[in-house]
Amino acid sequence: MGLIALPKAAVAPPRRLFTPRLIATLALFVVSATTFCTIVGYVLVRQADDRQALERRGALTGAMQEIRASGADFSRLDPKLIRSLERTAGLKDLRFETEPAAGRREMQSVLDGQGRIVGWFSWEADRSMAAALGQLQPLLATTGICLIGFSVLALWQIRRAVRDLGRSETLAWSLAHEDSLTGLPNHRKMTELIETALAARTIDETVTLAFIDLDGLNDINDALGQSTGDQFLIAWAKRLREVLPDGAMAGRFDGDEFAVVMTAADPAAAELALEAAAAALARPFWINEQVVQASVTAGLAHVPLHAVNRDELARRADLALRTAKRKRRGGMKTFDPAMDVEFNDRRFIERELKRAIADDMIDVHYQPIITADGNRIVGAEALARWRHPVRGFIPPASFIPVAEESGLMGRLGELVLRRALADAKRWPDLSIAVNLSPVQVHDAALIDLVSDVLEETGIAPQRVILEVTEGVLIDDPEEAKIRLEALRALGLQLALDDFGTGYSSLAYLQQFKFDKLKIDRAFVSPLGQSPSGQAMIQAIVTLGRALGLTLLAEGVETEEQRVILRLAGCDEMQGYLFARPGPREALDQLIADNASPAAARAS
Repeated sequence: MGLIALPKAAVAPPRRLFTPRLIATLALFVVSATTFCTIVGYVLVRQADDRQALERRGALTGAMQEIRASGADFSRLDPKLIRSLERTAGLKDLRFETEPAAGRREMQSVLDGQGRIVGWFSWEADRSMAAALGQLQPLLATTGICLIGFSVLALWQIRRAVRDLGRSETLAWSLAHEDSLTGLPNHRKMTELIETALAARTIDETVTLAFIDLDGLNDINDALGQSTGDQFLIAWAKRLREVLPDGAMAGRFDGDEFAVVMTAADPAAAELALEAAAAALARPFWINEQVVQASVTAGLAHVPLHAVNRDELARRADLALRTAKRKRRGGMKTFDPAMDVEFNDRRFIERELKRAIADDMIDVHYQPIITADGNRIVGAEALARWRHPVRGFIPPASFIPVAEESGLMGRLGELVLRRALADAKRWPDLSIAVNLSPVQVHDAALIDLVSDVLEETGIAPQRVILEVTEGVLIDDPEEAKIRLEALRALGLQLALDDFGTGYSSLAYLQQFKFDKLKIDRAFVSPLGQSPSGQAMIQAIVTLGRALGLTLLAEGVETEEQRVILRLAGCDEMQGYLFARPGPREALDQLIADNASPAAARAS
């Protein structure tokens, strides 16, 4: 397929500061230093003793010279004088002898005035420091052994600490660069790999970045448990590594989002490889003796076709993924310049919508709901409308999805609800229908909001119809059921909007209690053109009748459609045949003129 191997970045953990060889060297150094210090200490002690002995000998010599100068006879020295010399010189057991002393005594010869030896002074050798050191030798030896043992123990502990530190460093490095569950490179490491691929790219090569979203992972966790979900994710990541071509690198960006970077000869080769990988990843897995399966949605961009640097490449691959997720799950989209235009437009809408809500610039228009005979208005549906001061009219299909994605739907929905119920006081004989977004239904504050608005406006709850789509029920059925039952407890009516456009509406009709069923315009438009269209309408009406629901058909645009729907058994209708949505003044005028829909059509 023309894929080119991507140079792999170094993934080894950092080198350790301490090694076994270094630790052995430190141990040898400690032992050697201890021995050296002992020897040096002993030499210094001996030198100190020798220096002291020399000083004492010098003191004795000086005293002898003084005695000689006094003319004393050394052969007949007074014992008191000898004791005085002993104290003066600091000598021990000083004696004057005519014969050299035997044994290990120190001696100093005594000369007369003619330089003849007349005797010897002798004294006991004083090696007190060396002797003291000798007495301390057992203690010093024991201390040295203990010191060496302590050093060995300390070095052993250091080695253990170094080993543990090395493991910690390796673990810290792994946590900083790898996803702990799948072992794939994490967001930080993948960023480095993208930079590496871009730096290594030659002029005739293409670097492709793909973001892959694993669809339905939360559903797997909810249905089968977190443990099974983790095992599935590990198996899925392993297969991802296996199905990618050589040189391609995959990593986990966040939660259920993964990234793949590869270098190829051209964009087509990379896209073929990614399509094959996506198909393989969509195959079932066998986890804990049960089949687990999830589709993948991918968005990708190429360098140099779509970007020239990492940030631009990542942004455009992410735009492609967002587009793919909005279009349908299980698809793959390549970046297109139109996506940039759409993204900028959505950002503009989000920014301006915040301002419009804050400044109360969102209008509420009303489309009348007519009886099947076309002669009486029984209600009105409140619809949000927005006219921008520069761009002009912005359709709900453009700003409602942006409001849901940007967290503005709660404020927008509250604005429409308050305005609709306040205006409903103008038409005491009509019901008022207000659409609820899935975001609003899943907001725990919804019940209190509706209750407060009912109390503030004084509108009877029975006049209020809240319309929900099947999307409200799909996301979290249990939570939706609790919320809808609480709304019914306030006395409100519930309508299932856009019936038939989802894949499991019948199941929801069994689980949830509704008062009204709105037939989507997709079933109304074919009436009069397709034989099967009328049969579908008849089947829906029969089902609604069996469940005791009021049937309302929306999108009625021709008289032929109205007649067919009436004959099929529909109770109410709305559409351009009767009236377009308009401001409250338009509905006021229609009611004030007492103009029936038939008269309006005739005019």
